[in-house]
Amino acid sequence: MQLPHEILARAVAADATRPALTYYDDRPEGAGERIEISRKVLGTWVAKAANALQEGLDVQPGSVVLVDLPAPHWRLAYWALAVWSVGATLTVDAHEGADVLVTADPDAPVADDCDEVVAVSLPALARRFGGELRSGVMDEAAELASYADDFTAWDEAEDGDTALVSAGERVTYADLLTGLPDVPDGARTLLFDSDPGLFVRQVLQLLDRQASGVLVHGGAAPQDDPRWAAEGVDHRPGTGGGKPATDR
Repeated sequence: MQLPHEILARAVAADATRPALTYYDDRPEGAGERIEISRKVLGTWVAKAANALQEGLDVQPGSVVLVDLPAPHWRLAYWALAVWSVGATLTVDAHEGADVLVTADPDAPVADDCDEVVAVSLPALARRFGGELRSGVMDEAAELASYADDFTAWDEAEDGDTALVSAGERVTYADLLTGLPDVPDGARTLLFDSDPGLFVRQVLQLLDRQASGVLVHGGAAPQDDPRWAAEGVDHRPGTGGGKPATDR
């Protein structure tokens, strides 16, 4: 079994400049934002976030990190991969007492029950969180850049360790890629389902298959949208009905 960080490293080594994720924000407040992230850039975001978790927040195998970010979103993707790089458990279910909460809403009630809180600004060009933060909350936009671009885990997860908690179900590291709809090797895949647990596993699957994803946040992604032809989309996996993604 390859661990998630090994899958990412293999994808970067195969073609660092190839797009990993292309993100469209189709929400009214998203102003049509489009972001393209290469495999190398994704790896850099993952490394910085993993270093922040390991060095700054003392996350390790056995720790629980609640990532409360919308799906599908590029920031959710790199935080999920960062949690797995450290060997910790990622939960996308509200979890009282999580070791770390990564969220766009640091004032949510669940934040009171987490040991550490990371405030995430969703817009790509944000340089600091767009609101007041209480003492002790990490401002990702202002602080993440200070962490190294390379990451080495102090310890690694075992195959049977819990990698993901989603909708009450626990998925081990060994089973992260088990039971997903198939993705052809090298596919350009359209992702628009709002299930965060499914989304983070699909991102890992795309990296494993040397594929890439076009993410649509806040829209239904109709078949005849001309953007998909322009992006070279050639695959739409089964996504549980394809419900449009919106912020929670």
